[in-house]
Amino acid sequence: MANIEAKKMTFKVFRFNSESDVLPHYKNYEIEVQPGEVILDILNRIKWEHDGSFSYRRSCRHGICGSCAVKVNGKATLACKDRVSDLTEIFGDELVIEPQDKKRVIKDMVIDKKDFWKKYDAVQPYLNSVIDEAPTAENIVSIEDAEKIDEADYCIQCGNCYYSCPAVNVNEDYLGPAALAIAYRFNADIRDDGKRERLDTVNKIGPGIWDCVKCFECAEACPKELDPIGKITKLHQQVFEEGMAENNVAVRHAVGFKPSIVKHGLLDEGELVRYSEGNIGVLKHVPVAIKMLKKGKIIMPWNMPKSKNLDEIKKLVEISSTAKFKGIK
Repeated sequence: MANIEAKKMTFKVFRFNSESDVLPHYKNYEIEVQPGEVILDILNRIKWEHDGSFSYRRSCRHGICGSCAVKVNGKATLACKDRVSDLTEIFGDELVIEPQDKKRVIKDMVIDKKDFWKKYDAVQPYLNSVIDEAPTAENIVSIEDAEKIDEADYCIQCGNCYYSCPAVNVNEDYLGPAALAIAYRFNADIRDDGKRERLDTVNKIGPGIWDCVKCFECAEACPKELDPIGKITKLHQQVFEEGMAENNVAVRHAVGFKPSIVKHGLLDEGELVRYSEGNIGVLKHVPVAIKMLKKGKIIMPWNMPKSKNLDEIKKLVEISSTAKFKGIK
């Protein structure tokens, strides 16, 4: 095996002190990177060898506490997890180290996470249950019931998914993927009695599950590979199962996929808009629809093709449809 040698690199690092600086800036640090060093080693060396005023968070160094979360070339990461050599294979030799969210910076890599924790607390991230203070037997959870939690309890609250979410970036009310994933974790726990109360919280348009844009950025950002968007999708399912789905644009948009697939075996995007927003609502999309039509991006209803395997698709839809869409036609 060939020897891996140390490599001299220049790191472009975000610097800002909210107490003294008017604007942020970037400073370059030239460091000889040793084989196997992770981003946290670089942050340490910047502070120890170059500038003692450099600030960042760190704690366990084992990918458990989530404290050292930063972004490297826009990629959310735990500084103690990703090796410099692996990141250079992705981005090349120029690595830019930034805080999770530049809008919320207190100093350098340290951000104000008040919004994250406020939204996290809003979903009751704890077991809501009346317990016997003097139990005579264990409250045993079966393997099957434990598996329903779908590893959501492994979340380390690092905030990577939250600060990578474009919906959070444009909607300050949106609870975000971390809060919604932990809401699912306790809703899926058979010992919990707060399911409907949590669903009432996450079922609102604006802060809730209907404002997820299904971009999968949270899944990409999660260092534990917990698939937050998958948990959000399961919260949608719970809303329908509990009969709490309201007849609004967001719910109709979710429901509208089914009749389109059953009818064509394909998604009729134009009909989905009409189904969701009604005939009058369609009018506001006409200018965009005309442009899409010219580009061949949409198909007129009378030209909508049908899948060759439509009968098989209908059977799959029927088998997989476990929730009833009460009040939605």
